Amino acid sequence: MQGRWCVVVLVAGLAMASAAPRAYQDPQGDPHVLFDRILDTYVRDGYVYYKALKSERAALDRYIASLDVAPEHLARMGENDRRAFWINTYNALVLRTVINAYPVQGRAAGYPASSVAQVPGGFDRTRHRVAGRVLTLNDIENTVIAGFGDARLLLALGRGTIGSGRLRSEAYRGSRLEEQLTDVVKDFVTRARNFKLDRKDSTLRVTPLFSWREAQFVATFGSGGEKWANRSAIERSIVVMSSPHLFPSEQVFLSLNTFRMEFGEYDWRLNDLTGGVPQ
Repeated sequence: MQGRWCVVVLVAGLAMASAAPRAYQDPQGDPHVLFDRILDTYVRDGYVYYKALKSERAALDRYIASLDVAPEHLARMGENDRRAFWINTYNALVLRTVINAYPVQGRAAGYPASSVAQVPGGFDRTRHRVAGRVLTLNDIENTVIAGFGDARLLLALGRGTIGSGRLRSEAYRGSRLEEQLTDVVKDFVTRARNFKLDRKDSTLRVTPLFSWREAQFVATFGSGGEKWANRSAIERSIVVMSSPHLFPSEQVFLSLNTFRMEFGEYDWRLNDLTGGVPQ
């Protein structure tokens, strides 16, 4: 009888161990390889085949389940690995938020009918278990990611909208994070929806995303920019951030310091590639 009880306890223990959340890893120990495959399959130039992803969602659900690693596991990571972990987490959870409600059709005023903003509580009420914590998407962005003190990470977040930073077709990794974030900033400021110089009326039009997260952009890019000392802190920060990635003629235009900066409209449309690129 005692031997049988030991067998039962052993089997139960193995079952509990197998049910415990573990980071998904490939044979080389890469915890994000599964997300890499998902992004490579369903994301093109920042747009997502949501319909196909929803019908084949098992891999995404599996990856998200793997994110509930033990807190001490996350604490042992290097800082860039932790940054990559949280960017990937946010982006994966936004994808799941969309496909859970897809096709999105809402009636909230001020947003397109198919916008991710039409998903009730998608960012501020729905909670997700990650690394032993229970967090909303807003918690992840405004507390965890903001806590790293690097505004570039905000541009790496694919918010499910055309107006956000473009979702990459690859996962972020600590070993390549600096290179990836440099590419993110360059891509962001060379897209007319986010950053547009109009020489005819001497205007610089930028996304309101900068104003929504002004404190973080100023903290990251606020130093330097003596040429624009008469400008507001957010104006200097935007110019300092963008200048290295612009054409020489655009850099000269900004250096003249005669432009007027204004915030444009944010494009809340869903970054859905199903049926073709939105016009």
